Amino acid sequence: MPKKSRSVLKSQRQNERRRMRNRAVKSAMRTSIKKALVSLQGGTPAEVEACLREAISYIHRAASKGVIHRNTAARKISRLVRRINAALPEGAEARG
Repeated sequence: MPKKSRSVLKSQRQNERRRMRNRAVKSAMRTSIKKALVSLQGGTPAEVEACLREAISYIHRAASKGVIHRNTAARKISRLVRRINAALPEGAEARG
């Protein structure tokens, strides 16, 4: 097997760092989405809206960093808001 050049080794290190960073951003995004959905079970509409805002923020952040595509982010936000609005009582619409 041929010896790897310095540039290959450097790109491997960079790729590994980026992979770990992307993984952390994606994980935080997924956790915030789950937290928003769990808050529907026993939270007040104000708590649900706060969790929704946080989840939307994490989704936007992941898209701005290039971890997910912006259309994927828009789809995730749309589905999350629709799901939360359907579960909230009438007159307590979350504004996402």
